[in-house]
Amino acid sequence: MIATLTGTQAHVAHVGLEAADWHVVAKNTLVLARIDHEEPYWAENAARELITSGIAVEITPQLREAINEEWTWANYPMHWCTRTEIREVSAEAQKIYDDIRHGHLLIHAHAHDGHTTVAVGTYLNTGKSVYLHGENHLRQVADTFDSPAQALVTFERLHGDTMRPGPAPMHDTERETAEARTSLDAPPAEPERPLSVQETVPAYAADPGDHDALLDTFLDAHGDWSKWRTWSDEITHAIHESQTLRIELIHEAPAHETAWTVAAYETPVSDRIWVLTATGATPDQSGAT
Repeated sequence: MIATLTGTQAHVAHVGLEAADWHVVAKNTLVLARIDHEEPYWAENAARELITSGIAVEITPQLREAINEEWTWANYPMHWCTRTEIREVSAEAQKIYDDIRHGHLLIHAHAHDGHTTVAVGTYLNTGKSVYLHGENHLRQVADTFDSPAQALVTFERLHGDTMRPGPAPMHDTERETAEARTSLDAPPAEPERPLSVQETVPAYAADPGDHDALLDTFLDAHGDWSKWRTWSDEITHAIHESQTLRIELIHEAPAHETAWTVAAYETPVSDRIWVLTATGATPDQSGAT
């Protein structure tokens, strides 16, 4: 679903839609993409909220048709649920997905129980650990724990044979939803020519690079990698969706101590086959020789 904002009240509508999890893709243009495919329902809710606030809203005929269409998931496992109850289940799954995506819910490990994906994680704002069961619009909180340690011990006892670190690779629905949020993004502006000539210096004489920015740039360019922080917030891990390539960055590491560790594994549970490290003094190689 796409919302285009015009008029003097555009900024008011912009704030309201962002609060309802609409994603900004261009100036005064937002998109709503959900893993539960309930965009028409939630778009209508957003429209009603804007109208109540005194903002004029025009709903296209295509969206009106989609809003009025009644449908349900094929082979839905909870066949006893009403349409309203199905929407409640999928809305909860959407909230879990958004909490993971926004970094509020840190996933420690995942596994396959023979039928579906399960995972264990912790909400960073409350410290509550949860056991997740299911995928996409069926993901639910199946159990809670008082601590991450208790959650991980229980999870390993139940799923030690298939347990893998970090979040599970994205499913097709999650990947399609992510693509929908970015497909309308405006192309980046042409970079301005630098006002000064870049100086080339030997690597040993260069200043340390901005390691945090370097990791963020790498992750932005590689959607098959996921990032998560440890409890201390002193270390960030990045894991490839194959679970065989991993990066560890220690923030604010002393100049001559290891800041970066990049490692590769033959399989997610095998021994490390190679490792590369770099210190906190490592410069930005774009300006060093």
